[in-house]
Amino acid sequence: MSGPSRFSRLYRIVSLRRGTVHKISSVVPARGLSDSIEPSQNRLRLSILLSSAAVVSFGMGYFMQQIDDSSSAYECPALRTIQYPEREVMLKAAQEISQLLGDDSVSFDEDDIEAHGHSDWSTSNSPGRAVAVVYPKSTEEVSRAAAICYKHNVPIVPYGAGSSVEGNASSPYSGIVINLAQMDRIVAFHPEDMDVVVQPGVNWVDLNNEIKHENLFLPLDPSPTATIGGMVSTNCSGTNAFRYGTMKDWVVNVTAVLADGRVIKTRRRPRKTSAGYNLTSLFVGAEGTLGIVTEITLKLAVIPKETSVAVVSFPTINQAASAASKIIRSGIQLAAMELMDDVQMRVVNQHGSAEVRAMNWDETPALFLKFAAPSKETIAADVVRVERLVQSFEPSRYVFATNNEEEARIWAARKEALWTMISIKPEGHAIWSTDVAVPISRLAKIIERSKQDAEHLGVFSSVVGHVGDGNFHEAIMYDPRDPAMQHAVEEVAHRMMDRALEMEGTVTGEHAIGIGKMEGLLAEVGTETVEVMKIIKQALDPKWIMNPGKVFDLPTVR
Repeated sequence: MSGPSRFSRLYRIVSLRRGTVHKISSVVPARGLSDSIEPSQNRLRLSILLSSAAVVSFGMGYFMQQIDDSSSAYECPALRTIQYPEREVMLKAAQEISQLLGDDSVSFDEDDIEAHGHSDWSTSNSPGRAVAVVYPKSTEEVSRAAAICYKHNVPIVPYGAGSSVEGNASSPYSGIVINLAQMDRIVAFHPEDMDVVVQPGVNWVDLNNEIKHENLFLPLDPSPTATIGGMVSTNCSGTNAFRYGTMKDWVVNVTAVLADGRVIKTRRRPRKTSAGYNLTSLFVGAEGTLGIVTEITLKLAVIPKETSVAVVSFPTINQAASAASKIIRSGIQLAAMELMDDVQMRVVNQHGSAEVRAMNWDETPALFLKFAAPSKETIAADVVRVERLVQSFEPSRYVFATNNEEEARIWAARKEALWTMISIKPEGHAIWSTDVAVPISRLAKIIERSKQDAEHLGVFSSVVGHVGDGNFHEAIMYDPRDPAMQHAVEEVAHRMMDRALEMEGTVTGEHAIGIGKMEGLLAEVGTETVEVMKIIKQALDPKWIMNPGKVFDLPTVR
């Protein structure tokens, strides 16, 4: 595609026009109604204008204005200005919270605040920093802290494990971070109903270890550091999404603290209901912009009786991705299907754990396959079918686990991918890790073209992905102190997103929007859809204090 991409054009349009303030008077003529019009017509026109103003006001302060350019973009500024208090007021609010919850519940330590304001593995970081970090221990304490922030108009930034990659937990407008790490209890476990109630600070690996004696597990499989609250907020998935879906498919209900401190529970515990709006799904993927999730009821799945894994190496990335598409269409019920390119296989060979290095992997693109079935015989049959299916793509090596120890050792190469990249990152360098998802028929093409784009930069770049559901990640290592390189990396990422949209895909498969993909969301769903999101935001958070600056911009800022 020649010239600026559709995404890049939209990015520039939004950037140039952001911050424009429109007042209600701008839609009313500066002079009075024309004297040449009859009084009755004057009254009629005045009535229409007043009615229109009322409708605009009732619509929560939004109106549509078309921008006359080739992008067909729209701008929907708010009629009110969002304005946050000075630092002194924010500190006062933090002190009030400290007095209410206790000194041990609030940190003013600069190192602690910095750790909550910057992430080495995030594509987007903001220069803003919070004034304090609050560590509540219960829903009630979150509610009290939120009420104080609401009283003073102080931004609230919910914080889980900090492992998100799009600046989702940064503090662009300062404010107070609410870290949910101490809310880490399993509240109730109902093995007979196959569900569990947890606080947001529970780590998903720990949860599965606690409940595995009942032969149950939460099948999501993101970063090992992820906590349930963050997984809900970003609608995460991970390697098992191919078979088990994403977080939205496993959340039964949530308890949420709204911006003003009110506490709501979205529904009760049965797995199905048609009672009212689906508020549960409203909070899943909302990134803490609508409220703070403080308790979650999760469905659980039965642990597969038999599992195994295999790795198939291919000469090229195109052959590996094309083989993945063929396996998917075959109907074989794999638990997971992951892709690692030649660069990533070389990295784990050289920098992985001892057990991973001992495998001496082929340094060519590879598919990692996870099998799950009621019997070993079924798995054996599936393995044979996969071997036959991929023969036309010229596989160079096929490794199959024969026992549980081998299974763990083989799959460890995939699980260590992110950490091995971080371990070799030079001092001062950054990793731009982004993802998109497309229909599976387009997967091979977009992976190949995206990889070529990144390789032309002449820096470290690697592709890994959950190709079973059309989702892949690209990581580029670069020096952010070099403006030209920073710009080049951003352009590659934007072309990748633009290409995904051209293929009827999405700009984010599982990383959510955060700061880094706000323009991408606008390009994907359109301004009208984003404006509906803003109306929902305005209704639940009229002061825009819940994780502001994420998903979409503030209405106006001064």
